[in-house]
Amino acid sequence: MAVAQDQIDVLNPFDGSLIGSVPCLGVTDVPGLLEQARRGTRACAALARHQRARILEQAAQLVERDAQAFARLIVQEAGKTIRQAQKEVKRCVNTLKLSAEEARRNAGEVVPFDAYEGSESRQGWFTRDPLGLIVAITPYNDPLNLVAHKLGPAIAGGNAVILKPSELAPLSAIKLVGCLVEAGLPEFVVTLATGGADLGKALVAAREVRMISFTGGFVTGENIARTAGLKKLAMDLGGNAPVIVMADCNLEAAVESCASGAFWAAGQNCIGTQRLLIQASIYEAFRDRFVALAGSLVVGNPASPDTDIGPMITEQAAQNTEQVVAEALGEGARLLCGHQRKGSCYAATVLEKVDHGSRLWRNEVFAPVVVLEPFDTLEDAIALANEPEYSLHAGIFTNDLQQALGAARRIEAGGVMINDSSDYRFDAMPFGGFKYGSLGREGVRFAYEEMTQPKVVCINQL
Repeated sequence: MAVAQDQIDVLNPFDGSLIGSVPCLGVTDVPGLLEQARRGTRACAALARHQRARILEQAAQLVERDAQAFARLIVQEAGKTIRQAQKEVKRCVNTLKLSAEEARRNAGEVVPFDAYEGSESRQGWFTRDPLGLIVAITPYNDPLNLVAHKLGPAIAGGNAVILKPSELAPLSAIKLVGCLVEAGLPEFVVTLATGGADLGKALVAAREVRMISFTGGFVTGENIARTAGLKKLAMDLGGNAPVIVMADCNLEAAVESCASGAFWAAGQNCIGTQRLLIQASIYEAFRDRFVALAGSLVVGNPASPDTDIGPMITEQAAQNTEQVVAEALGEGARLLCGHQRKGSCYAATVLEKVDHGSRLWRNEVFAPVVVLEPFDTLEDAIALANEPEYSLHAGIFTNDLQQALGAARRIEAGGVMINDSSDYRFDAMPFGGFKYGSLGREGVRFAYEEMTQPKVVCINQL
């Protein structure tokens, strides 16, 4: 990504070629963006629920129609492999369809006033009304589906959105907005705002914005919280996902699932498996199989169907990963495979004996890097899993259901995947983190409810 005074050039992370350019808006553009969004707020609130649902359903059909074009664009701007990009497009279609269902069904509830003494003469209900104007800020790693997770529920709820996609990968978002407009979405219900941090800060600070929906890094999230003032905040700020592998599990299935969880999207995945906690009695057997699989993964051109791991989003990101791993090795970690960089491509990397005080253990690495750690008892594993102060997903592999459910109760995470790696996600389920660093929940129904507000109507039959 290169920024000129008035435009942002979007570059292919694999070969550096120019894909396209978008306007580079700044603070002086914010009043105009807000004026457009005001018009959009009125227009979306005026749509009947069936109209919102129809628009979202037709947009889903248009994305499905253009699935291959969307997939190629994701490959070009985000560096996902073509297989991974095709899966993201399918998820986006599902997210839009789920949003349409929410527009139709989640209108409110009857309130049982006569269940309380003294209220026998009253009856009524509550509705779910729009918040108004939402600012949505999205990352580069899922440049289509994470945008749909913000736009779909917001539109279903009758809101307008100012969408600020990542400067590194804004083109899929722009194409999705085009599908929504082609499906009949009124002008300015979604207002695109492409630009840098100054633009984002000014939008977040605008008083008439009622909610900020942000997916990204911790530092940016903290800055948004300080700047926003009295607004609703919904934030997914990353994770450091642990997966526990018990001795009684299906070993081969665990190896394959954990490899996918660790190296999907070049590890640029907030629920990607980062710490593999393996029961000591099977540690060597698991390690040997896992390292062999990781070492066999093809790294390179994401447009090739044979590629397993594409580039990281920039060469600088790959260099930063190289530095973090080198730091861990300097602190005594043992390299099992990988730690090879060519431009923005970084090979699947596996380490053991990583110091628990190192950045690689404590922080989200957001790269194709995984740490192996043996443990003796499940209690030890849960203690290790819960060490970080933030947590999105975790996983456990075991054939003992009682053991699995007990672990799920004690693991501090927004989701615990049993006999799946941490990176499993279904777009209808609630998604968010425990402890420091996450606010609210995504997942279509849950985001829709975050993006609407209940209004009670009570009738006293005198």
